[in-house]
Amino acid sequence: MSTGVLLINLGTPDAPTPDAVGRYLRQFLMDPFVIDTPAPLRWLLVNIAIVPRRKYRSAEAYQTVQMPEGSPLLVHTRALAHEVAQRLNSAGENYAVEFGMRYGNPSIKSALQNLKSCGVSHFIVLPLYPQYAESSFETAVVETKRSARELGCEDLLTFLPPFYNDPGFINAWAERMRANLNPETTDHLVFSFHSLPVHHLTKFHKDDHSRPTAGCCTEISSANQNCYRAQCFATARAIAAQLELHPDDYSVSFQSRLGRAEWIGPNTVDVFEDLARRGIKRIAVACPSFVSDCLETLEEMGMRGRKTFLAAGGEAFRLIPSLNADAIWAAAIAHWVRECASQPSLTATHTGA
Repeated sequence: MSTGVLLINLGTPDAPTPDAVGRYLRQFLMDPFVIDTPAPLRWLLVNIAIVPRRKYRSAEAYQTVQMPEGSPLLVHTRALAHEVAQRLNSAGENYAVEFGMRYGNPSIKSALQNLKSCGVSHFIVLPLYPQYAESSFETAVVETKRSARELGCEDLLTFLPPFYNDPGFINAWAERMRANLNPETTDHLVFSFHSLPVHHLTKFHKDDHSRPTAGCCTEISSANQNCYRAQCFATARAIAAQLELHPDDYSVSFQSRLGRAEWIGPNTVDVFEDLARRGIKRIAVACPSFVSDCLETLEEMGMRGRKTFLAAGGEAFRLIPSLNADAIWAAAIAHWVRECASQPSLTATHTGA
């Protein structure tokens, strides 16, 4: 019997149209892990205040990055699953690899059904989120368990944990950046991570439920080991160390804010403007909380972020591509899967609790 491998990514609308984007946004924003307000208020916020207006603006943004084969996130995730399958089966091994989206299509349940129809003996599940957050990693785990329960295979699941500081992930990003960075034409590097509301993180600072600050995120400890912001800083430090960067050579910031809640920072837009005001004219930007290029990397950073930096006085802006289906990245995933498969009793589920 074969081993099933399920790669999970966030998801994307079925088409870059207002109706398709609206359906996607409703599914995404109605997730209580994303907007953690009481269900009736969340319904009003999503269906009355957010989606009716945002679906048109977001559809226009999706249209600017759409590829002939579909949305970038879908295209790159499909290609990654293919690359991982090739590496896993290159030595005559028997792995079945599928990918599913937490929101949109193909769904997690449909991916599990495909694997189950292959007669797999167990499922190794990798949510493609480097850093732990309830609104990304945890909701993917919960949805996978729910879908597997309906299919009668929940007890066959093994989840690989977040990989924010795993050498395979760090090396893949470092090599990606070496191939796309010219030190002679780059004055500064910005690591831009997806932001989160501050209150999503306070529960993961176990000493006193304190607010995440720059000081508390300088290292991973028992008090903040599941803190998303601390893990983002750890990712940036590890990549920078492999690239032999001085701390003054790079900045860490957070993008993709939504709504009026207080979000973790510093805000990427503010960092771009500050760098330009300080006379730093040429920057490169990497987004290591995203393993696949998507709206947030290509449009938010590559288009709007570039415009912001140049308008503030910058002269050159380079967006470093995400890992996508990079060979080194696919090899790292294949290595994790083989390690897990060699220990069938391993239960690597990470709940964040």
